[in-house]
Amino acid sequence: MIHSFAITNYLGDRIKLDLRKPEVSGFLIKSVTGLGPVKATVNTTEVVTNDGSMFNSARLSQRNIVFQIVFVDTVYGETIEDVRQKSYKYFPAKKNVEIIIETDNRYVRTNGYVESNEPNIFSSQEGTSISIICPDPFFYSAGEDGNNVTDFYSIDPLFEFPFSNESLTEPLLVFGEIQIKTEGVITYYGDAEIGVTIYIHAIGPANNINIYNTETREVMKIDTGKLQKLTGKGIVASDDIIINTSKGDKSITLIREGVSYNILNCLDKNTDWFTLAKGDNIFAFTADSGVTNLQFRIENKVIYEGV
Repeated sequence: MIHSFAITNYLGDRIKLDLRKPEVSGFLIKSVTGLGPVKATVNTTEVVTNDGSMFNSARLSQRNIVFQIVFVDTVYGETIEDVRQKSYKYFPAKKNVEIIIETDNRYVRTNGYVESNEPNIFSSQEGTSISIICPDPFFYSAGEDGNNVTDFYSIDPLFEFPFSNESLTEPLLVFGEIQIKTEGVITYYGDAEIGVTIYIHAIGPANNINIYNTETREVMKIDTGKLQKLTGKGIVASDDIIINTSKGDKSITLIREGVSYNILNCLDKNTDWFTLAKGDNIFAFTADSGVTNLQFRIENKVIYEGV
């Protein structure tokens, strides 16, 4: 069951449309379309000698969310005319809006552009029809699991009370120890495959990094020899490498001493761009040398085909 819609306009102004309390916002939602999975376009080719056709490709179309709304007087003294004019503020034509939808078991968001806001002013039950075009057909989790983080390292606390240092010349006290893991499991609950963002932090030198998806046998290789030719150094302490495998945003960036470098050319020519499938996804990494000097973190969003 859907409980509410939260609308944020391009200026950051936010209003919550609670389906159970329309007198608070002034917007009584009669119906909303475009909340389920969008229609796919399937491309096929007919072959003269065969029955049927051959599958070529498929893609999802853009999402079109349409609100049918009735204006009501609010508990704050706003009249129907005030509410109608308020709709122009929160649903401005051709501007970007964010929609957050809360249901019994999902809390999702999407972004779109207001195609139309058409009030029926001369009506006994005044309201409006609002159409929003969302170029991205998916909903993204807006709750606590909206951005999942999987660390391939941990810090074990070792300092305890009471304590003593038995030497006056050697530092024998250990506050913690960094544990490096070369393998980790990402459990993904979304409806569709999604890319990831991989963060690599170097605490020392390392050579030729290999990242694997052990389930799909995909591999991503970073050639530090090419990196040295491009930047003058291989991987050194305090380097950060950020890899984005999301469709439309694929990139690999090195951040060194506050300067960003595009190191896409340092990837192996047969590199695979990872995506997460529903269920367990096992990732591992190795290096020709210095693997214990690398700290990995993988972040991913969760996407749904419908609410």
